[in-house]
Amino acid sequence: MQFDQIVLAGGGNRCWWQAGFWNVLNQAIPQHPKKIVAVSAGAATACLFSARPGHEGAQWGLHYYAKALAAISSNVDWKNLFSNQPLFPHYRLYRAALENILADGFERIQEGPEILIGLAKTPSYLSPKISVVMGLLAYELEKKLKRPLHPQSGKFLGFSRLFVSSKTCANINELIETILQSSCTPPFTPVMYRDGQAILDGGLIDNVPIDGLTPAAAGEKNQEALILLTRRYDLPNPFIQELPGLRLTYIQPSQKVPISSWDYSRHDLMPEAYELGKSDARQAITDGIFG
Repeated sequence: MQFDQIVLAGGGNRCWWQAGFWNVLNQAIPQHPKKIVAVSAGAATACLFSARPGHEGAQWGLHYYAKALAAISSNVDWKNLFSNQPLFPHYRLYRAALENILADGFERIQEGPEILIGLAKTPSYLSPKISVVMGLLAYELEKKLKRPLHPQSGKFLGFSRLFVSSKTCANINELIETILQSSCTPPFTPVMYRDGQAILDGGLIDNVPIDGLTPAAAGEKNQEALILLTRRYDLPNPFIQELPGLRLTYIQPSQKVPISSWDYSRHDLMPEAYELGKSDARQAITDGIFG
């Protein structure tokens, strides 16, 4: 089975599950999607697929994180509490990881499938700081109370979607900046701006950005899209959703991915998330999910 388009949900460190799943799937059934739609760390993972493909590339990335985070025992730099230095080390570490893992692969990324990176633009009627507080609070409440697959709170508050194509990035620095903007989650990162507009994590609009998919034209065969989640939902696994011009195959982890999205103090769990993805892909293939 060939998928025309791929969607990668956000999830921070949990996105290593997506990398494991994708690499095993491609080893068994090579995929050639035209487009990958992603938000937050899902966008970084999409770039990894081209910049450092396959298991070797993923192991390179995991090895980098093991070295870079070896001295990180806490997610808070308490020594900076009364200084002007960031209390959370995540932005510095994440930027450095993107620069090291993706830097040599920009040409390969540009030669690969288009990557649509989803961002959330803050509403014009609120200041950036108030937008951050309201947006993140509403998102967390909706996630904990309803656990929707496609949340609506961000749209209700007036946040709007912006997609940026990897093909429009002139160099690796522009691409990395766009990924960081799509991952903007204060207080772990500073509030970020694009063309003077305050930007937050693209997951505030929808952490599973199917709104970036392109449906088939009238009379043509539906576009096949693979949706790789990073959370567990009370839904069949996998399950199929039919939309005009689209046939979506959603796959979620078989169990809770064993690492939190922004937990840099437990880098040892990143390989476990990756291995879970590999195991889930092998089972999906064995079950005949992909034909």
